[in-house]
Amino acid sequence: MADDRKQGSDRGRAPAATATRAEVDAFLAKVKTLAPSTQSGGRGRLIFALDATMSRQPTWDTACHLQADMFREASAIGGLDVQLVYYRGLGECRASHWVSQAERLAALMERIDCRGGHTQIGKVIAHAKRETRGKRVQALVFVGDAMEEKLDDLCHSAGELGLLSVPAFMFQEGDDPITEQAFREIARLTRGAYCRFHPGAAAELAELLRAAAAYAAGGMRALADLSARRAEGAVRLLAQMRS
Repeated sequence: MADDRKQGSDRGRAPAATATRAEVDAFLAKVKTLAPSTQSGGRGRLIFALDATMSRQPTWDTACHLQADMFREASAIGGLDVQLVYYRGLGECRASHWVSQAERLAALMERIDCRGGHTQIGKVIAHAKRETRGKRVQALVFVGDAMEEKLDDLCHSAGELGLLSVPAFMFQEGDDPITEQAFREIARLTRGAYCRFHPGAAAELAELLRAAAAYAAGGMRALADLSARRAEGAVRLLAQMRS
């Protein structure tokens, strides 16, 4: 893996389903089973991975504006270091340096344009394993709308990531059933969580990124505090992204 940049055209989308209150509770219960992520007062490390193939351009642009929310949420807890990972085009999969300021991450993202190509989720998981073997990574966040790889291979790699205690938060845009099956399995094997959100839904994605950052910076207690403060905001929006 290396540094940054995107072009092309690919998949269409269908609207995602809206979840019920019971699904909100199920999602929060799932995340509450995760182990503590950081020492009190420490800085969390989160890998923010994105599918940068052409169908992702609208959400990529949205994420560029919303990623600052992750840092704001985490700064009140203990801080957050984020590494941007993305794939696009013909086998291109890159990772940035670790950054601790929203402005630096935004600058990295704004230099990247989307390019048509196949998914490379396996490379993202392999990278997360390498990173956490060097220094603990509290969470992997992945946002994408497709899966075009061998599911058994992804599951094997995800199981290894789970053994390293790195939960994968798999966030699906749209409702492709093959993608859903894969994302759910990766989340299960890493003891992470799966959510689905409507294509282009900025508010939903913003709340999801805040929740992931809270967990990476302060573990389950921080995530529970966030949901309690936003009973009609974060919890409801997390529900809408929960399949």
